[in-house]
Amino acid sequence: MSAPGNSATAAAAAPDPFLAKIPSTPEELAENKRRLLNGDLYFAFTPDLVADRRRCAQACHLFNQAPRDSPRRELVALWKKVSRDDTPLPPPAATLEDDEALFADEPWVELPLRADYGFNVVLKEGVYVNANSTWIDTLPITIGARTLIGPNCSFFSGGHPLGGKVRNGIRGPEFGKPIVVGEDCWLGGNVTVIPGVTIGAGSTVGAGSVVTKDVPPGVVVAGNPARVIRKIE
Repeated sequence: MSAPGNSATAAAAAPDPFLAKIPSTPEELAENKRRLLNGDLYFAFTPDLVADRRRCAQACHLFNQAPRDSPRRELVALWKKVSRDDTPLPPPAATLEDDEALFADEPWVELPLRADYGFNVVLKEGVYVNANSTWIDTLPITIGARTLIGPNCSFFSGGHPLGGKVRNGIRGPEFGKPIVVGEDCWLGGNVTVIPGVTIGAGSTVGAGSVVTKDVPPGVVVAGNPARVIRKIE
């Protein structure tokens, strides 16, 4: 056991000078972005990050206003604007049926949805996301291929310090931890996944669960906090 007052303890307790004020200079903004990507405390209400969230809010608004019977081509294009995916769409097919088939492997995202940045939401092929999803995508949220997500699910890859004085409302720092959901998972309705969680391939999360810890592959979990109920044979 280390003695009280040793250098390691003092260093851990020392305040971070970067957190003394909201960044404003180009150098400070670059360091703020580095800290964000590194999972360290950073400031979310800087001009560059506010601009990114406003862009995403506008893209989400356009997506959410789309008619529900819109062709897949239009919905995929609108989702790509949310996720800031510049990959070009394939040329239109001769018929609507053939054109729809071109997007068979694209993620299917029901409206409405809400995201902070959009470009940190990574949906692999064949993913289905039901209505009213929320993506606090401070850091990447990756959803594996063929995973099914029920309505009203929320993914929070951003969080705040527990201490109120450090947290300090919109003038205080935040942090991010990535979320990974494996292939062939099923998340029931109203599931919440918090920062830093990985859900293993093939697992099922019961409706209404709050997933606070990693989930192994091939199990059923449920509850708040979610716990393993049984293995999937």
